[in-house]
Amino acid sequence: MNYKMVGFVLGRIFWIEALLMLCPMACSAIYGEWNIVLAFLWPALGLTVLGILLSHRQPHNTTIYARDGLVIVALVWVLMSAFGALPFIISGEIPSFFDAFFEMVSGFTTTGSTILTDVEAMSKGLLFWRSLSHWVGGMGVLVFAMAILPMTDGRAMHLMRAEVPGPTVGKISSKLRDSAKILYEIYFVLTVAEVIILRLGGMPLYDALIHSFGTAGTGGFSNKALSVGAYNNPFFEVVISIFMLLFGINFNLYYFILLRHFKDAFRSEELRVYLGIVAFSTITITINIASLYDNVGTALRTAFFQVSSIVTTTGYATADFNLWPNYSRMVLVLLTFVGACAGSTAGGLKVSRIIIFFKAARQDLNKMLHSHAITTVRFEGKPLDEKTLRGVHNYFNIYMLLFAVSVLLVSIDGFDLVTTFTAVATCFNNVGPGLELVGPMGSFADFSDPVKLLLSFDMLAGRLELYPMLALFSPRLWRKRPGNIIHA
Repeated sequence: MNYKMVGFVLGRIFWIEALLMLCPMACSAIYGEWNIVLAFLWPALGLTVLGILLSHRQPHNTTIYARDGLVIVALVWVLMSAFGALPFIISGEIPSFFDAFFEMVSGFTTTGSTILTDVEAMSKGLLFWRSLSHWVGGMGVLVFAMAILPMTDGRAMHLMRAEVPGPTVGKISSKLRDSAKILYEIYFVLTVAEVIILRLGGMPLYDALIHSFGTAGTGGFSNKALSVGAYNNPFFEVVISIFMLLFGINFNLYYFILLRHFKDAFRSEELRVYLGIVAFSTITITINIASLYDNVGTALRTAFFQVSSIVTTTGYATADFNLWPNYSRMVLVLLTFVGACAGSTAGGLKVSRIIIFFKAARQDLNKMLHSHAITTVRFEGKPLDEKTLRGVHNYFNIYMLLFAVSVLLVSIDGFDLVTTFTAVATCFNNVGPGLELVGPMGSFADFSDPVKLLLSFDMLAGRLELYPMLALFSPRLWRKRPGNIIHA
């Protein structure tokens, strides 16, 4: 492993986090929260010093092997969350390290689960910071670094493979850094568009920024205890619903649209299935909850918002769906596992994996019925090789194993089955709210500190597609053996 290069990249990331902390410091200064300014100042200075120590000189060997990429990605997300938690601790607004770390892991992984029981009592600067972490983590911390720092494609590809969600990773430009810039330009424009539209609808600028950061990163942190439902404003609900769906679409498709390749964009198999899932879920939930609302229009708007929020793993709420009938609650739980499209800011298994998994299962069934038949699994019009199919199956197997172990360990805290199961499901899939005690009007405050650490691990594992976090615990990974292949 190239330890010097690992340290060099970490140092650059520490500089970036220090610069990012200037944003909540400015917000705190605007609102006269000078104690919060100081709470950010000391961690920012510490990060700057660490950044200088680790990256003041570029190593002679700048090669990043596959396992280096896994370690860098995992350490970046863990350490950024740990340092990002310090302002909460220093200010005294979240005095427990375990609580503050959980909150920031939830922020950077765009999960939206929270330990806060009175969010409106928090200072403006700290609420801005936790929501800004959604925006940075949505597209990926290292993708952000690639967009603004000089890094060759050979060094960066292993980082992108380890961080970008989905069964495959590709470039939308011949140069990886250009790809990162294009992705963030699209991301930035969509975010600004949402802020402007919400402001035109009458939402205060601070609130518009908070909810746009949460929508863009599909995170779901709000500055209101009742989330988006606090506004009781149909315009806000529809706008945020639409933008949640937009941020759940593979960003490569937006690039095709910019190039006027409309057929390539709208021919996407994953996009059609994604929108079909949203339509089916919205219609059936509307029928199921219609009797709970004054008219069908309100039921439809509420169902559409919650389906958009859960399938994109955003986690905003306009209603306490804990009180909905069992069918509607079950659909929402299933949607937490599905997630949105690969190459988006959403969590979950991803629609592409679900499609491939079902097609592979159908192929296996056909082979059993017709042993001599030659069949191939095709996705987006192209045949998939055995490596991709094997990767999807392996991912699902590891996913289910980690999920089962997490549910078993969380159950030690003694909460009811629904709370335990959905707490793990919502953290593992980066959704935010679950059911019962961790429902949209609840929190994770009552869990023990060890369980909060476990759920933080689940959030990180879910956001980073499992392997980087698991790699940290592999002794083989840390041996000084060069090569691009990580042996199991």
